[in-house]
Amino acid sequence: MTLPDDMQALVLLQAGYASALAGVAPPALTGLVALQRVPVPRPGPGQVLVRVALSPINPSDLLYIAGTYGQPRARGTPAGFEGTGVVVAAGDPRAAALNARRVSFLASASGAWADYALADAASCVAVDDELRDEDAAALLVNPLTAITMIDIAARLGVNAVVLTAAGSQLGRMMIPLARERDIAPIAIVRKPDAIGSLQELGAAEVLASSAPGFAGQLASVLRARKPRVLFDAVGDQLAADIFLAMPSHSRWISYGILSARGPCLPDMRSFVFQGKGIEGFWLSRWFGAADPVTRARATQEAQRRFLDGTWRTQIAARVPLGDTPRGLPPVLDLPGKVLLAP
Repeated sequence: MTLPDDMQALVLLQAGYASALAGVAPPALTGLVALQRVPVPRPGPGQVLVRVALSPINPSDLLYIAGTYGQPRARGTPAGFEGTGVVVAAGDPRAAALNARRVSFLASASGAWADYALADAASCVAVDDELRDEDAAALLVNPLTAITMIDIAARLGVNAVVLTAAGSQLGRMMIPLARERDIAPIAIVRKPDAIGSLQELGAAEVLASSAPGFAGQLASVLRARKPRVLFDAVGDQLAADIFLAMPSHSRWISYGILSARGPCLPDMRSFVFQGKGIEGFWLSRWFGAADPVTRARATQEAQRRFLDGTWRTQIAARVPLGDTPRGLPPVLDLPGKVLLAP
């Protein structure tokens, strides 16, 4: 097909890193991103060009825009880490196997918040015809993180795990995954209104940190369940307090930075004498290090769960790309995914 010379994209206005943490949502997108016309990129060796259908806004996207993510911003390039669309061009014969295929992709070469996005062919997954675009758009970042982390817990042989921000889309994916592995998920949420739905998903315990008596409830649950893995999306003082109260040889696995203020660890004896440890999980690093068979198994499992109805992407809003960034701030606080539609 004949490609246009330029396209609409939500591009970054800043370069590099910010000087301070911003939390999950920038106070305003003005000055950080802008809707512009930019050249349509052309794929190089091992790359494909995707005509984007939908792209979600993930917490990692907002951190990246704010300059507090794990990689520096590139001024003038489109934002957006993942999406779905149809491959319209390939950079070499091997990548051409994806031509005309609908794919879920990680925008490893240019951002997904655009009419067209460049992606490495290795970071694209051809999706089933029956998979909804809404689920295909969010097939990789959250689902692969959930699958991989519960795999970690299973390999460690633990009987229970603690999940912070358990009411998020990712938390709701991990709960049934843990249950299927006979691992009891202990869900920590901020407000009590999420308790019922997480119990229905299979959470063994659901504790609201804002509820009276939370500290006593937490202590009782930790004594009874003895969880040895904390999957933490927040990175705040509450996460640290939970971890310090967990049993010996526990692991704190941090995969998100929802809090703009990091924790204080006032007592290091847990690490010296109890064998506790803290580590990070970054899907981009896992995706690059995992062998193709492992990646394929995880992506196939994610698709299967969406197709059989075990998982379903909760949609907060669909925002036409042309309405951004003006149309974004009001919907970013809604529960569910905000999807950008070129």
